[in-house]
This record gives sequence, C-alpha cells and structure tokens, in this order.
Amino acid sequence: MKYRTYAASGALLQAAMLAGCGQEPVAAVANRTDAPAPRAAATVPVTGPKRLILAFGDSLYAGYGLSRGQGLPDVIQQRLRDDGIDATVVNAGVSGDTTAGGRRRLAYTLDRMARTPDLVMLGLGGNDVLRQVDPAETRANLAAMMDELAKRRIPVVLTGMMAPPNLGPDYAGKFNAIYPALATEHDAVLDPFVLAGVIGNRSLMLPDGVHPNAQGVGRIADRLASVVKARLARL
Repeated sequence: MKYRTYAASGALLQAAMLAGCGQEPVAAVANRTDAPAPRAAATVPVTGPKRLILAFGDSLYAGYGLSRGQGLPDVIQQRLRDDGIDATVVNAGVSGDTTAGGRRRLAYTLDRMARTPDLVMLGLGGNDVLRQVDPAETRANLAAMMDELAKRRIPVVLTGMMAPPNLGPDYAGKFNAIYPALATEHDAVLDPFVLAGVIGNRSLMLPDGVHPNAQGVGRIADRLASVVKARLARL
C-alpha cells in the first residue's frame, strides 16, 4: 500500500481526533493554558519510593516540534515531582513509529533499562491510522506488547487513539474498539484519547494541527499525570 504524505495525513488524523473529542477521559482536564515549562519549584517534598516509568510511543511522546524538556514524558515527570512523587519518566517515543515498530523494539528497550520499570505508558496507533493499517494488525501488535509487559509483570497505562469517520464506519468502528477491549483484557488503565481537550484548539496545537504545542502538552500532562499518579498508588 502506498503511504500518504504527512501533509495530507495530518488533516485526516486531525479529523479523527476531532471526532473523538466527545469521549470522556479517565480524569478531568484541568483548566490551564500556560506552557508547561518553566514551572515554580515544587511545594511538596519529594518523598516515598523511587518510581521508574517508561513512556513508550510515537511522536506524541517523543516531543515532536518542541524544545528540550517540553515533551509529554518530561512534563508528566515534573507534574509527579510537584506532587511529591519521586518519579523518573524515560522517554522512549519515536516519531513516525507504528504499532509494528513498537512491537519490534519493546523487549529490546526494556532489556536495556537499568531496572524493570514500575509502570509503562503505552501510546501507539496514530501512525497506523495514517497508513490505514488493518485494525486487526494494529490490535495484534498492541496485544503482543501488552502480553510482553504482562509477562514481565509491568502495569500499563494505555493512551488511546481514534480513527477518522471518513475512513468509513467499518474501519473506524474496528479501530476505535481496540483500546477499550485491550485495556479490559489486560487489566490496564485506559485514557481513551490522548489528545482529548487539545485537538481542534489552535492555541494548543502546532501549525500542523496534529501535534500539541507546549501549552497543549501541559493540558494533556495535567490529565495523564493524575492517571499515572493513581496507578502508582496501587503498586
């Protein structure tokens, strides 16, 4: 299959994301528009056990178009530390990565870490939509990654993606069902749509309309940090 260019696919993915904005996320998005960095010093002492989190995903994790320290893993790490949690979030985001690519590199990434992470944030699938990968293949790749994490007894926070309605109800229905089903089957925490509350708001997005700017990352981090914090509390 011939891949679309990113310029054309950006509009397609934006349509998908806008279509998914009506879904409720796991936690409410805070009412903030300021950039995530710099932030005031933490007012809560960092205590408790050291937590190691792996953020494993695509450009939305890698920090596409952002300055150093403004990517989602970095900002979530800061949010957690501001809340007194001694967390280190390792950024394993690769721009352009598909679920197939993630499946190939997950075990290698885990094996090269200093120790087994306490939690993995898994966020892949957007590039599968851009390439119109068969949802069955996307599901199989994500399931294999979650099986690998289960084998290693690593909890998962799964950050979902949405397919655009213009790909047809059959494709969208099959793709959009992947994340809730896998979260249930693997006892993972699900954030249904990683760009909820951000996509469609030009002040929170880069000019491509697909990737969040620093302010948008701050919005997403406010929500996801709360989700991650709650999951860490269960360890």
